[in-house]
Amino acid sequence: MASGPEHTVKAFDQDIGQIRALISQMGGLAEQAITEAMIALQRGDLALARQVRERDKQIDAIEAEVEKLAVRVIALRAPMADDLRDVVAALKIGGVVERIGDYAKNIAKRVPMIHAEGEERIEAISILPSMAQIASDMVHDVLDAFSARDAAMAEQVCARDTALDDFYDSIFRTLVTFMVENPRTISQVAHLLFVAKNIERIGDHATNVAEMVYFAATGSYLADREAGEPGVN
Repeated sequence: MASGPEHTVKAFDQDIGQIRALISQMGGLAEQAITEAMIALQRGDLALARQVRERDKQIDAIEAEVEKLAVRVIALRAPMADDLRDVVAALKIGGVVERIGDYAKNIAKRVPMIHAEGEERIEAISILPSMAQIASDMVHDVLDAFSARDAAMAEQVCARDTALDDFYDSIFRTLVTFMVENPRTISQVAHLLFVAKNIERIGDHATNVAEMVYFAATGSYLADREAGEPGVN
């Protein structure tokens, strides 16, 4: 039977493995929420939008479990150096993924308002899912990087945030122009601008996670965030 340091290491590995699995589960649910929120937006599917909002509670519940496990690991295992960075990163990442789920939920909340009876359909509704796909892919890849402790993959996710920001800027200009030329659509366009901003924020949070993953894996901050703590806006 294992005892002493060997037993402690094995127990820690099991605990951090469980935490990683929970965060992966959260990430899968968040990706699904983003995808389904955009499908609901395209189709005006109010029932699907409602399901996205309701299922957000699952992400919240798993995040609470991650937090409880991480605190228990710190209290019972007293991890040091690399191990401590892993646990702290997991604790923070769980909170960030929960917020990503909130952004998807907020998008779903706008679906009934955007598809109000009599409102004119705006072309951006068919473009926004492409932007959302970039953000969703960033979430997927950064959580893969977290599971693999892959600093290089985390860096690649950060690099893609620029493309997402450019996409947002383009959609923002298009929507504002459309709103000016068609004043009767001001309310609908305002909701679409909110959706676009939420997608952009999902990308920002994926980037924050990437910075945490990089720090946990290397002990160093990425070049553009050395002055502050990773994941802090």
